[in-house]
Amino acid sequence: MTIATALVRGLRATEDIAHQAVAAAMERAHLTHANSVLLFLTPEFARDPQPALLAASKAANCMQVIGCSAAGIFTEEDWVLDSPAAAAMVFGGAVALAPAHDVAPDTLVLSLAAPNAINNAWIKTPGQRFGGVSGDATGQGPFKVWCGAKVSGQGRCETLIHGAHGHVGVSQGIRALSVPLEITQVSGYDVISLTSQPALNILARELPLEIREQDHLPLHLILAGVVFGEPGNAISEGRYRLTPIISTNADDRSVTLSARLTPGERLFWALRQPLAAERDMRLTLDRLDKRMDETPDFGLFFPCMGRGPYFYGGVDRDLDLVKSRYPGMPLIGFYGNGEIGPLNRENELFQYSAVLGLFQADV
Repeated sequence: MTIATALVRGLRATEDIAHQAVAAAMERAHLTHANSVLLFLTPEFARDPQPALLAASKAANCMQVIGCSAAGIFTEEDWVLDSPAAAAMVFGGAVALAPAHDVAPDTLVLSLAAPNAINNAWIKTPGQRFGGVSGDATGQGPFKVWCGAKVSGQGRCETLIHGAHGHVGVSQGIRALSVPLEITQVSGYDVISLTSQPALNILARELPLEIREQDHLPLHLILAGVVFGEPGNAISEGRYRLTPIISTNADDRSVTLSARLTPGERLFWALRQPLAAERDMRLTLDRLDKRMDETPDFGLFFPCMGRGPYFYGGVDRDLDLVKSRYPGMPLIGFYGNGEIGPLNRENELFQYSAVLGLFQADV
């Protein structure tokens, strides 16, 4: 394989870290020059990443350096969240990253964006987009995106993967608390009733006892899921979009969501839970396995910052599952503030999810 990764840490954010990461990946891929480089850097580089980009370009003997800064980065070797580091994947042979122009609807497009550059119109443009938003848990900070070894003025980058074909899976990683129920009354962002019963009453009834008895509901762990298509197996097949809960309202027993819904749609209540997320990641890998012709040659992985090691108690179970399923496969990614992937034949911006692209070289 002429594709390889490397991860290098340092005490300070210097361009030498990026140079070392690319040089090590080049050595592993037995390349003297790369077609392209995917480079992710930790937040310490974000204010002025240009020296690191030029160092990476020099190490790879190419100008097609693409990537972003992020709160945490990883390869199949390890993950880094608390020190300056660089993660690089180099591409040689017939595989290369190239700018996206006149994209066909079914073409996979690697899509990266800073928090202030993300918008729905861009996400919905043609192509099956997948990738992540290079922010931290708050969406703040001097995060940057780069293409062609230069910082993108638009804060976005969209890239085609030439010489390879692949599939993308999305793990939303929740425990469903109820079956999909018909929304019968809404007012703005407030869901007033489900199956003609107060929405908050149904939510309270379905919550686990240990959560129901708390003084304040942990709304950061509770979500609403809206299903697509046949509701009977929508949850098991991952055909749903998650929507955060903003507040619960005791006066009218309604629940305020972050998105407007309409009567007739079907909603279920869900809980963010490590065991459920791990189980859902396994199902996502199973579904991807069925779609792949053979063992993938490399992977690009974009989990939410709220879905990484902090969520799993100091280990990244999602990353471990991918590595154990495909041992030795070159893999790179970052922990972000939003994940981009396909759902119900459209591109969506996800939260608390993990988006995985698996690719096989054409030759």
